[in-house]
Amino acid sequence: MSDGVDQLLRDHGLQVTAQRMAILRAVSAHPHATADELADDVRALIGTISRQAVYDTLSTLSDKHLIRRIQPAGSAARFEDRVGDNHHHMICRSCGITCDVDCAAGEVPCLTAKQDHGFEIDEAEVIYWGQCLTCRTAKATQ
Repeated sequence: MSDGVDQLLRDHGLQVTAQRMAILRAVSAHPHATADELADDVRALIGTISRQAVYDTLSTLSDKHLIRRIQPAGSAARFEDRVGDNHHHMICRSCGITCDVDCAAGEVPCLTAKQDHGFEIDEAEVIYWGQCLTCRTAKATQ
């Protein structure tokens, strides 16, 4: 996403600003980062930016479907630039590492509920919880 970020913003009807470009680049470089983590990255790129400006920009970019906001139970919201493919996530209960997981059943079955209650379903969120290899290995050697 580092090339053509300005055009991507224009294509989605957004004004091109240094803040928006820096935040998009930070999300691309650090998928699944929190807003505070992204703010630190953006400050390193462009200098001063308020926490509120980061939150507002993340909200705008999410509303325009340029980034995806996920919020696993018990966690701060996290952001990624992998959008539109209905992928899922795997999260380590010990260290919190988050990994993308392609839909196990494919695109259509994930979006087909046994009872849809009249909803037109366009997205499914699945989170697999467990322990990553690093944490399991560390636990086994204790």
